[in-house]
Amino acid sequence: MAQFTLELVSPEQLLLSEQVDMAEIPAAEGDMGVLAGHAPMIVALRGGVIRVHEGGRVTKRLYVAGGFAEITPERTTVLADMAVPVEQIYADSARSRVAEAEAAYLEAAKGADVEAREAAMAKLLAAREMLAAAAA
Repeated sequence: MAQFTLELVSPEQLLLSEQVDMAEIPAAEGDMGVLAGHAPMIVALRGGVIRVHEGGRVTKRLYVAGGFAEITPERTTVLADMAVPVEQIYADSARSRVAEAEAAYLEAAKGADVEAREAAMAKLLAAREMLAAAAA
């Protein structure tokens, strides 16, 4: 199977840069698979898990809290707001993050600012995805 370079960059560090067979990324419009030779595009990401496939199996799972992915036929670069390997997520901290995001959303929902409400909902959904990743 043809491979491509997958890079995952967070504000703190370069988390991943390697040749892979396939990557599943949590695009804002839905999960999408990326293979070598993919059509060029830039996609927004929602909170979720990137699954890295090598040799016909998932070899890495990395949680991202949102960001963007630039896809070319030879390379996919993920610029994540926050990223962490799934095995480093603890359920207790993820539950706390969900509770904080729910409180922030309830506060934002009281106001008339639609953008603030949508941003708070995106953070809540990302926190819930983090909790689901910790439980899996």
